[in-house]
Amino acid sequence: MYSAGTESLIKQAREIGEEELQKFYCRITKQLMGKEHGHDVIDSLQRLHLIMASTKYTRRLPVELHQRLLSLCVSSSVEQLTVLTSAVLRETLPPSGPGQIYTLHDHSPLPSHTAALMLSQAGSKEDLSALSSLLLRSLEGRPAGILSHLHTLPLLNTIITYCPESLTEDHVTLLSKRLVDWLRYASVQQGGVASSGGFFTGPRIRQPGPVVELDGCVCGDFFTVLCVSQAFSDDQWMNLYSFSLLRHWLITYHNVTDGNNSTDADDRSEVDGSVVSMVSATSSSSRLLPPKERLREKSFQYCQRLIEQSDRKALKRTDTELQKACLVEAVRILDGVCVEDAGCVYRAFPCVKSLFGRLNSDLSCSRVLLPIAQFYLNHGETAAVDSECVWRCVFGVLPAECFNDPYLAHETLSFIRANQLQLHSSVPLYTHYFPSLLKFLAWDSPGLVSDYVDVLPSLVTAGTAVELLHSLLDLPCLTAALTLQLRSACFPVSEPGGRGLSSLEAFRSPAHRGLFLFLLRGEAGSGDTMDRLSVLHDLLMEAADWSRVIQSAQSVPVLLHVYFNTVTTVSDERLLAQLVLVLLERSSLLLNIPKYTAEIHRVFSHHLLKLCKLHPSLVVDQSRELLEFAGTTTNIHSKEDLYTHVVWVLGEYLSVSFDSRCSVDLVTSCFEALEAVLFEITSSGSPSPRVVTSLLSALAKLASRSHDLIPRVSLFLSKLRSGAVSWCGSEEDVVAVVTRGEELWSLLKLPSVALSVLTPPSLATSPRWHRDANATLPPRLRTLTGLTDTR
Repeated sequence: MYSAGTESLIKQAREIGEEELQKFYCRITKQLMGKEHGHDVIDSLQRLHLIMASTKYTRRLPVELHQRLLSLCVSSSVEQLTVLTSAVLRETLPPSGPGQIYTLHDHSPLPSHTAALMLSQAGSKEDLSALSSLLLRSLEGRPAGILSHLHTLPLLNTIITYCPESLTEDHVTLLSKRLVDWLRYASVQQGGVASSGGFFTGPRIRQPGPVVELDGCVCGDFFTVLCVSQAFSDDQWMNLYSFSLLRHWLITYHNVTDGNNSTDADDRSEVDGSVVSMVSATSSSSRLLPPKERLREKSFQYCQRLIEQSDRKALKRTDTELQKACLVEAVRILDGVCVEDAGCVYRAFPCVKSLFGRLNSDLSCSRVLLPIAQFYLNHGETAAVDSECVWRCVFGVLPAECFNDPYLAHETLSFIRANQLQLHSSVPLYTHYFPSLLKFLAWDSPGLVSDYVDVLPSLVTAGTAVELLHSLLDLPCLTAALTLQLRSACFPVSEPGGRGLSSLEAFRSPAHRGLFLFLLRGEAGSGDTMDRLSVLHDLLMEAADWSRVIQSAQSVPVLLHVYFNTVTTVSDERLLAQLVLVLLERSSLLLNIPKYTAEIHRVFSHHLLKLCKLHPSLVVDQSRELLEFAGTTTNIHSKEDLYTHVVWVLGEYLSVSFDSRCSVDLVTSCFEALEAVLFEITSSGSPSPRVVTSLLSALAKLASRSHDLIPRVSLFLSKLRSGAVSWCGSEEDVVAVVTRGEELWSLLKLPSVALSVLTPPSLATSPRWHRDANATLPPRLRTLTGLTDTR
């Protein structure tokens, strides 16, 4: 990571001994006593900073050295010395002992690096509040240099980020006034350009011209961040800095007002807010507003001006990107202003609606559409506007067209995560576009799987459950289809890169176009899955070893766990029965990716047991399909894990104690099907001991519920006791199978005991004796507890 020389220096700094370190402290203290601080002092400070920063342990400097460094940080006019001393002090603990905690409140003006040091070592809310007062006091007058104000705002931003409660109402009022001045009343004349010297240098300097818009026209309104100038004046710089701080400040002072002065918020009703917003529509009346309301009004005007400026054709490409970034911030600020004052919604919506109409067809402006969607989500109901076109664009068009844009994927998922409850209640179309939203995941599974773990439960509904399950299982196919879509667009058939892949040729073939169109669909409702799924898997066979497809397949088991844990909370028994059929069907219809099929079967097995335990009647409802699956011997070799769980489910839950519809004929038909499989696999090959023991247990359970079947299973068990297990591959397998057979044979000799052991009643499996007031066990437990209590 570092070069060899750098690694050596860091190692030396970490391994410096305590004695050598104390000598170095003494030497640098003597150097700081001198009047002149040359290169030797700078070299020593750099080494001291390396020693302080190279270890995870925070050191405490000697008091004298600490005070001299602090004095140098405050009083030095050499910026390099100020930066170094401030950096060193930030890596150390404050001095200990009474009277050693330093204070800088008397220093005026406050150097920026000194203020940063105070901020890093503030130990309480009171310290931060005092620092806020000091910083804000420096904003009241005209600064000696622009660096003073420009460094003050970032420091204030840090304070309100980590400790907003340290701000008082006076702080909020003061900074609100200053922000209004900087935002609305910055000069529209260019700043003075420093002379480069030469023959024409003299007292007669050409007066600066007006600032211009991004398209080159002269600025006809107040100055904003989208104005262009050869040189900016001090107030113009503060305008730019204020806009970068504005949204954070509006949120913060709103919270501070709610916490420190809630009476003002309680007294003003929504109608009052609307009246204030309408009154403040003119600049003359806005001067009559309190400072915070006036800042809100000026922020509203500033954002409207930015949206108007964004419609201008920028002369430079970088300015075009700046327009998009400013639009994102402007819409978010408008959203925040409208959240605080609902009356502003009616003034802001025409502007935002016009902006959406201008940008919704421009994919290069996709990053602006999400803040617009947030605005519609928060205020669409208040303004009574139709938002369907917005959701179709954000959830349907953008993911389908820009699925390979990592920024858009991150922002879209962050938007969904932050608004899941509101989307469910206010945007019924949200779950309808899950096929389009899954394209982000299909393209970048490793980077987004954690986001989809949070987002996926909101997509699972009774209407989308079955189709969503199929879509998750087909996620590797969707990844391959997206890859082919991009490759087909980038490499036409006429170019060498557009030929050579059979899957690419299939993607372009009209005969298979319908399969790929279904995979790439943008909306749900066109069908749960396709009929020719096996054909699609054959066409995408060569994509099974593509790295992106493999990564996509690795995320599917994780999401399936999330899916099944959610679907049981939103589905009825009829839908769960349908999902059981999907599990059985799709167990043999998966893209052939190494380890993928085995992982999916493991997930299916786990959740099949959970579903049947939650709703045991599912086994009776789907007994025909389960028996058909268990009666197919080929499933034993290709789906052993799932097969053994299906057999266990049949043996466990085909009982009248779980479902009164479970007749003797159903138990007998299930017994005969499993018996036929057991005889077939033991007479024609070397079956897995796990499968054999599962079949034996299931047959014994079924026989204990219909005593006429006991002789049939006992006959096979007696053969096992006689050692007729030549089909076992190893001695350990023989021991396992014979031991299980002897246990079951011993139980079946006593049918009533076998029924109680193999099919225990619910009272035995979930005892509640310790809670039964009519039983004698609770009093005994209470008596024993009293005897053993040592209190």
